[in-house]
This record gives sequence, C-alpha cells and structure tokens, in this order.
Amino acid sequence: MKSIIFIAFAAVFISSCALEKSRSDAYSNQDWASDEYMADQKIIYTSSVHLIVRYPDSASVELGKIAKKYRGYLNENGTTKAILRVRSNSLDSALIDIEELGNVESKTIQGKDVSEEYADYAIRLENAEKARSRYLELLAKAETVEAALLVEKELERLNGSIELMKGKMHRIDHLVEYSTITVYLKEKKKPGIIGYIAVGAYKGVKWLFVRN
Repeated sequence: MKSIIFIAFAAVFISSCALEKSRSDAYSNQDWASDEYMADQKIIYTSSVHLIVRYPDSASVELGKIAKKYRGYLNENGTTKAILRVRSNSLDSALIDIEELGNVESKTIQGKDVSEEYADYAIRLENAEKARSRYLELLAKAETVEAALLVEKELERLNGSIELMKGKMHRIDHLVEYSTITVYLKEKKKPGIIGYIAVGAYKGVKWLFVRN
C-alpha cells in the first residue's frame, strides 16, 4: 500500500514539475528578436491562382508536370481545381510556369510565421520526454503490480502526448519545406457562329478607324 501511495505521489509530482517547467521554458523563450529565433524562423507559404484556360484537362496534366519539375507532388487534381506542393525555394519559378498555362484572373501569396507555435511544441516535447524518463525509473522501482499499473497508465498518456506533438512538428516542417499552391481553372468561353461574325465585324470596323 505504501508503495502505491509513493508511486501516486511521485507521479503527480512529476506531472506538476513537467507542467511548471514547460510554462517557465515557454516564458523564457519568448525573445523572438534574438539571432537564434531568426535562424530557426519557420514560415509557411501558400498561394492561390485563378486561371482562365482553353483546355482544363490539358492544364491539369501540365500542373502535374510542374509539381514534378520542382520536386513536389499533387495533393489534388481536377478540371476546375488543383492543389500542388512544390519546394518552397522554387515557389516563384513554379508560379511563373503556372501563369503561362492561361490568363491570370488573380493571384495571391501569403506567408504565415509559425516559429512560436513550433518552439512551443519543441519545449513541451522535451519536457514530456524528460517526464517519461522519470516514470520509467519509477516503473523499475515499483514493488507491486498495482504500483506498476499506475505508472504504466501515466506512461501511456505521456506516450500519446509525445507522438501527437511529434506529428504536429513534422506537419509544420513539411509545410515549411513545401509551399502549397491552389490553382482554380476556368474554361475560356468560345464564341458561337454569330459570335465569330461579330468579332470579325468588330475587327474590320476597328481597322477602318485605327491603324498602327
């Protein structure tokens, strides 16, 4: 019984220390103007392009080639919308190639600084891993099955938190490395027979009055 009480008290103490350490470290790491922060700055770039194209099917195929050209991949592809990811250092070049596929209606580029969010995950991950090491030490000292089960329950919770934070950090790293480009495709309207006659007439009349 004493062993279980000791294990429970130690588990609560470790969790409290880990939480307090996380808060303290997070506060002390708020100097985002430091050289270290600038070196570890993480920015996620996203862009959207609205294109008018003659043949949407062909344009979607070309978008796949552009993604491959800049060591990226297609996340979604269709005749009206495509999402591709390219290496962030090739974003500008990829956009130039995309714009050549048709007439650009509009284009936006946005950058989101996620450095603070990433640093927070890193601090919480480090503290969780330290807490897990302490729990493993407690598990080795557990004298009863009940005490061991208590520690294992806390270890299971910690392992879940650790994997979750690793997953979020990996996601951020990936989105920093690969910029996301969303391309909206609109088919260029083709005039009918009367439309072609009207266009020809307009050009003829224009030629009578305006010459270069």
